[in-house]
Amino acid sequence: VQLVESGGGSVQSGGSLRLSCVVSGYTGRNVYMAWFRQAPGKEREGVATVNDIGITTYARSVKGRFTISLDHAVNPLFLQMNNLKSEDTAKYYCATDNRRGGGYLSLQTRDYSYWGQGTQVTVSS
Repeated sequence: VQLVESGGGSVQSGGSLRLSCVVSGYTGRNVYMAWFRQAPGKEREGVATVNDIGITTYARSVKGRFTISLDHAVNPLFLQMNNLKSEDTAKYYCATDNRRGGGYLSLQTRDYSYWGQGTQVTVSS
C-alpha cells in the first residue's frame, strides 16, 4: 500500500492550499481516511476525516476553514485549506484503514495502519 501526498507549499496568512493524496495497492472496503499534521516538537494530530459513506468530521481548530473530500471512493483524497494561519504550519499526512468497519470515523493515529510520507505546509504571517 502506498499513499503519496502533494500540494504543500508556502503561503501567506489568509491564503489557500489544496492537498491531494493518491492511494495505490489498496482495495479494502469500508475504508475511512484522514489528514493529520505534525509541527516540529509536537505530536501528530488529526485534522479531518471521512468515511466510506461520505460523513466527515474536523478538528475544532480547522472547522469552517478546511474541507476534506474524496474523488471516486478512495482515490484521490483532498484537503482544501482556506484562510490559513501561521499555526497551520506543519507537515501534513494522509492515512487510511478499514479495520474498524464501515461508517467509522477517527482522528486518532492509532486507528490508521497506512500512512503517506507527508507534504510540508508553511504559512507566514
